[in-house]
Formats: sequence, structure tokens, C-alpha cells
Amino acid sequence: MRKISILFFLVISTFIVSAAATGGLDGCPAQSEPDKTRVSLTVFYPSQGTIEDLLALRQAGAINIPGLKVAGIYHVLEKTDYSKSEEFIRSQGIDWITLHPVSAEVRPEDLFRKNAWTAEFERIIRESDGVIFFGGPDIPPDLYGSRQSFLTQIWDLYRHYFELSAAFHFLGGWQDPKFRPLLEERIDFPVLGICLGMQTINVATGGTMIQDIWVETYKVKTVEEAIALGPEKWHTNPQAKLVPEKTVFSYFLHPLVLRPKGKLAALTGLAAGDRPYVMSAHHQQAAKLGRGLRVEATSADGKVIEAVSHEQFPNVLGVQFHPEFDLLWQGDTPYNLTLQDSNPPTIRQYLAAHPPSLEFHKKLWAWFGQRLEAGARSNRQSR
Repeated sequence: MRKISILFFLVISTFIVSAAATGGLDGCPAQSEPDKTRVSLTVFYPSQGTIEDLLALRQAGAINIPGLKVAGIYHVLEKTDYSKSEEFIRSQGIDWITLHPVSAEVRPEDLFRKNAWTAEFERIIRESDGVIFFGGPDIPPDLYGSRQSFLTQIWDLYRHYFELSAAFHFLGGWQDPKFRPLLEERIDFPVLGICLGMQTINVATGGTMIQDIWVETYKVKTVEEAIALGPEKWHTNPQAKLVPEKTVFSYFLHPLVLRPKGKLAALTGLAAGDRPYVMSAHHQQAAKLGRGLRVEATSADGKVIEAVSHEQFPNVLGVQFHPEFDLLWQGDTPYNLTLQDSNPPTIRQYLAAHPPSLEFHKKLWAWFGQRLEAGARSNRQSR
């Protein structure tokens, strides 16, 4: 069985190391010349699905970065079987994505302070050029000071522990206002949180969650009542609960309202009246915002926070929707979005029929790619 370390030596093969600045890492020989083309991205939760999404984004040109190297980092106690990811990488001949397990254990009470993972998080900020937190299951409510609803489902404790501690280390939070965020060393470092990733950013910075949108936000208790609210208030498809699996698409597409003159509006170039459609599949949302966060977008009725940014760190963005799914970027499978669909579209066709939805997604990823490349240039110059 392959020996698992806490990323002391494996990180050398993926991240950029500057001999002039560090003289090598952990006793390994330093590179005599830094790679002037490499851009290093760290992703949390490198499941096979995540890797397939990254491939689709690259093949579609949404992430168009020469020299991109991706390090997928995870904790060995997570429930996901990452051997499937490793086998997929090998079978597809992917040479720009590597996986890096971490094995040190941390108690829940030590997540929001320096701990056994701190050195790993410091290395990510020092040697990577950006981070993505991907989607996933509900965060345990005790980690944001709440009692657990029967509607909250907990599946992967250690994934939440690891990712929440990482986001806290990067951004700081209300849990310890004196803690110095690692991004203070690299103010422009890009961090993108997607769905659970946005929720992770919020909870890590001291925010809280609404545990069920239907019950707490819209005050409905039955599927029929949720359906009656109308599609603009659906953040997952309630009709999918009435019929056999895969009869209708369990995700849903709904319009987004961007805050005027906000960061998300600016980086995508949208006008005040534009309403791009996005794909969602969540039953929870941010309640109280974490330290330093501000709202960038909401649902059409303004009741659900759809995007946040950070007041101190300009390239931190959390989105409650999914701009990364491969079916947004490729594929010709039609989906019944409602039970009434007689001529179901592909997801891409649906976005194209609701401008500026496609353009919005393209510009969002173009912005993130530009920030990654800018971070790589800056990091090389500082060494």
C-alpha cells in the first residue's frame, strides 16, 4: 500500500518551487530555474466528477491556461474513494492533474486555529496560484453553533473539517478575530467557492446557515407547496420528488440578480437588467454572513444569497450555483426540466436561449483564469 504522508514531499512534483527564495523544500533539491510557464491550481475534493468537470472546462476553452498544473488535495479520512480518481487520471493519460493526500488528524475544536494542517495550508498559499472549493453535502450545524434539523444530512465529517479549516486559515473569521489570514501574504490570491464551497467560505469566516430553504425561507412543508411557489424560487427541482428517479432533472436552472456595481457584475460585464440563468442543486443557504463577506447576487426574489465576495481580499468569490458542471460545456443529452416539457433541451441550449447566460459563465471562468495567471506571474517575480 502506498505510504501516505502529509504532503511534505509529494507537493514538490506539482507546485512551483523557487530555489532562490526557499533553497529547496523539506530537504529535497531545489530547482535551479523556476518554470516560467507553470500555473498551479489547488482543488479540494478531487473526485472523479470534479476531474471530469475540469477536463470539460479545459476542452471547452473556459479554462484556457497554458502550463496549468492541478493538485487535488484531500484528507485520507474523507468518505470519497479517491482511488477511482487516481485510476481515471491514469486511464485517461492526464499528466496535468495529481492527487495529494493528507493524513494528520485534527479535532473539531481545533479547526479554527493553528493546527496540524497549518503547514499544508501555508504551503498552498505560498506555492500555488489559486484555490477552488467544490460542491458537496451539508455542513454539520454544530460547526456554526446551531442545533441540527432533521432535514440536514451529514455524510462526510472529515471533508468538512479539512475544508473549513483551510478556508479559515486562508481568510480568517469571527471565531478568532486576532488570527492572521494567510491571504494577507498574497492579497490578490484567487479563491473560488462553488455551492458547498461558498457555504464553506461563509461558515469558516464565522457565518451561519439556513438548514432548509423550503421550510425556513419560504415557509412551506410539502412538495406541492414548493412547486406552487413557481420555478424562479426553485433551487433544486421539487418535481423530481414526485416521480421516479431521472424522470425530470433533479437540478434546476433559475435567474440570478446581480448587485449593481458589485464585483460579480463587474467581472462578467453584465448590465443592471441582465438576468443570467444558473444551475443549482441545494436546499441550504447562507444566513448570517461571515467576517469580511458581502453579497454579490441573490435569487430573483432576493431571498436567497447566490454569491459573495470578500471586502479585504479582492479575488475571493463564492457562488451558490454550479458553473463548473461538464454538461454546461459539452454533451448533447436533453433534460426534462419540468414535468410539462414536451421538447426538452440540452442544458447548453437552455442557457443559449436565455441570454446572457452562456456569456456569464464564460466570463466568470475567464476572470478566474486571468487571476490564476496573474498570481503565477506575481509569485515568480517575488522569488
